Amino acid sequence: MASSPDLSSADNTPENPESGSPSEAPTTSGAAAGERRGRVRLRRAAVMAVPATLVAAGLAILTAQGALGAQFAISGMPFTVTATELNGTGFEQFGGLDTMADGSPNAGDTGGQVLVVTSAIKNATLTRLCQSVDLGGTNLLITAGGGEQKVRASDLTTDSTELSGDAAFGNIEIGNDASTLTKANAKGPIGVFSQQADTVHIDNLRQTNYATTAGVFKLPGLKLRFSESGC
Repeated sequence: MASSPDLSSADNTPENPESGSPSEAPTTSGAAAGERRGRVRLRRAAVMAVPATLVAAGLAILTAQGALGAQFAISGMPFTVTATELNGTGFEQFGGLDTMADGSPNAGDTGGQVLVVTSAIKNATLTRLCQSVDLGGTNLLITAGGGEQKVRASDLTTDSTELSGDAAFGNIEIGNDASTLTKANAKGPIGVFSQQADTVHIDNLRQTNYATTAGVFKLPGLKLRFSESGC
């Protein structure tokens, strides 16, 4: 309990707590109010910090559990992949999030992140594979598997924003939790919708991808060139 600095030490005697003076009441009330305001501000700051914390935690979980098919910073430039036929064993599919390098000129208003569908295939063969990326005025074009030998890949993952074709699945399971997938070597975060199948067959495959990874990728008859048109 504070006393006036003008009072002598003899007069500066403790007051009876039960008989507080009117002049002391506002002081005590003001201190309590200040303390309450401080607590309110702390609570508000904590609440405001929650969304940012959840976003950071979510990204960490996605990365740690393999939901990000691309284990690298993507360029942010989409590329097209086509094949006349794809056959695979051990198929999984779930949602993911790819992230561009800090300061990427391709980020636009996305914050440098792209929502994708990750498709994982344990073993895949593709016929007449074509991949192209628009460089602005010209396309970088890659083709392979146009002869007797097909393109082969193991532990293949593609991060796509569009996928089309005529598809058939063997022993498909739809609605799995992405963290429980077992058909290929990939898992998504817990609580995320997913599907998996023993086999997958797609005719006239066409994808818009932001990333592709594979344990092994064999491309017989590989040709890389610039072209006026893409796939």
